[in-house]
Formats: sequence, structure tokens, C-alpha cells
Amino acid sequence: MDSSHSSPVTFVRPAVDAELSGFVQRRRAEMLEIGEELAPVIDALEAMLAGGKRIRPAFCYWGWRGAGGSEVPEIYTAAAALEFLQACALIHDDVIDNSDTRRGLPATHRRLAALHAASGWSGDSTAFGQGAAVLLGDLCLAWCDEMYQSSGLPEPALRAGRAPFDRMRSEVMAGQYLDLVEQARRADTVDAALRVMSYKAARYTIQRPLHLGAALAGRYAELAPVYSAYGMPLGIAFQLRDDVLGVFGDPAQTGKPAGDDLREGKRTILVAETLRLAPAAEAAEFRRRLGDPELSAEAVRWMRDVITDSGALAACERRIDRYVEEATTALQTDAIADDARSALADLIVAATARKH
Repeated sequence: MDSSHSSPVTFVRPAVDAELSGFVQRRRAEMLEIGEELAPVIDALEAMLAGGKRIRPAFCYWGWRGAGGSEVPEIYTAAAALEFLQACALIHDDVIDNSDTRRGLPATHRRLAALHAASGWSGDSTAFGQGAAVLLGDLCLAWCDEMYQSSGLPEPALRAGRAPFDRMRSEVMAGQYLDLVEQARRADTVDAALRVMSYKAARYTIQRPLHLGAALAGRYAELAPVYSAYGMPLGIAFQLRDDVLGVFGDPAQTGKPAGDDLREGKRTILVAETLRLAPAAEAAEFRRRLGDPELSAEAVRWMRDVITDSGALAACERRIDRYVEEATTALQTDAIADDARSALADLIVAATARKH
């Protein structure tokens, strides 16, 4: 890895950004041939893509390098395609959760609702924004496939990568549905939260991008178990950190209002541990307030105090530490190329020690 880059993510990011920008510009021209009305939709997509951390392309790239893949431009194109899957998931997730913001900007459906209102069009602006965002998310899913297939990698490599690539896209949608089901059931158990976390986040964030990199390099059979032993615990730790930040993070850094996860009623491990560990009366009141979209700042502070005082926050931090240890242990193998093993070790820190 070039020492002039500060991390495995920043090493990958410039090339991924360039691939995404070029792809969207080419598709913008095609969309505008269909109708000038599509310009604000592509603008909304560009705004969404601009703020990504590029975690998934980074794991795909280092999975490729760990499998002996060489430094070729085509791998950046294939890896960048995963950002369209991420954009699809986030756009749809914000519609499902009725979120107002994403990465410090209006959520895509809010942005498109504002377009409707400012244009003075007939009908309900909120419904228009939601419908337009769903369609944009669908377009991202289609472009994810198109960018992968047109990456320029040899056809045998693309065929080999198809299984993890397709499985990843199916799993994230299944995980989204499981999340909806558990919210509707008001599931409060750690096991239920872990199942959702596994499919909605861990697999498509780390495990499957690594699998994709290995498959593209022709070493899927050998490296899939190794990458799973590393990627699954790290993926869960990554999401646990995200859940903690969703409640305790600085809005200036996270880009979302403080306590939004509590207002949305997300059934996270942090919530499950709180309901398990808090005194009965506090747990009952916590459960009553969870999911109230009008939750005040004072109520959020009270819920944070319950999370902390019950020991739930400390329990989640211990879980993160255990999963990090598992991922670190899994890297102690000669099956992964040395420079990639070092990068994957650095990615453990990048994924779990985040402040935003």
C-alpha cells in the first residue's frame, strides 16, 4: 500500500470517486435525452453519492488484492458499483424510516418533495417525494448491476463474481424486510437484532464485498471461509458502532439529529440490552417512548441516561471489542497477501473506532 495514503479507504477513494462521477455523468446525458425533468433526480443522486465513506468498495478492493489480484483500473470500476447498492439501500431506508436528513443534507425523498412543492405541482408533495425516491433507489440498483457488468474485467472473472454479487443484493433487501418485521413485532431481543444486523448490514458491508474481490481474482473457494471469519464479526461490530453513534453521536459529525434512532424506534442491540438490563419501571417507560417521532431533546437525554446507567452502552462496547478480537484473529493466516492483510487490519480500526 502506498504510504502517501493515510488509510486503506483513502487509498481507494480517489479512483472510486472518479469512476462514480464518470458513470453518473454518462448516464445523466442519457436521462436528459428522455426528459429534462430528470435533471433534479440525478442531482439528488449525486448529492447522495458525494457523502459516502467508500467502505464497501474498499473491502472489495482489498479482498481482490488479498487474493493476489493486481493493481488494474477495472477493479475500481467493479468495486465502485457497490456504492450504487449502498445508495439504493439508504434512499429506500430513509423512506421507510421517514427520515428528514442523511449525511447532513435533506434525505432524498424530502429533497424531491421540496421540488414538488416549489414547482407548484398538484397533489401531495410528501407522496411525490416518497414515490420519486423509491424510483431513484430502483435506478441505483439497476446501475449497480450495469456498472459491475461493464467494468472491463474479463468475462470469466465477472461470471465468477456473480454469485457473491447477486447474493449480496438479495441479502440486503431481505435484511431490510426483516427489519420492518421486527419493528412491527416490537421485537426486543438481542437475537432478533443480531439477525437483522447480520443481513441488513454485516454481510453486504464487509463479508460479501470481500467475497466479491476474492471471486473476481479467482480464489473464492479458498478465501471465502477466511474472509467470512474476518468479515462477519467485523460487520457486526461496524453496525454496533453505527447504532451507538445513532444515539450518542455528534449531529455535526453524523449528519443526523441527535437521538433520531430513538425517534424512529430502531430495534438495535443497544435498545435490546437496555430493555434487558434496566429496572422494570424504567424499561417500561423506555419502551413506551421508543419510536415517538415527537420525542423532545429532554426525553432523548433521559433515554440516553437509561442506556448508560443500565450498563447497556458498556455491554455494547464489550461486544464490539469481542468482535474486533475475532476479526483480528481471523487475519492471522498466510492465505491473504501481506500488503492486503495489513490493510485489512487497518480497516478494523476504520470500521469500529469511528466518531461519525
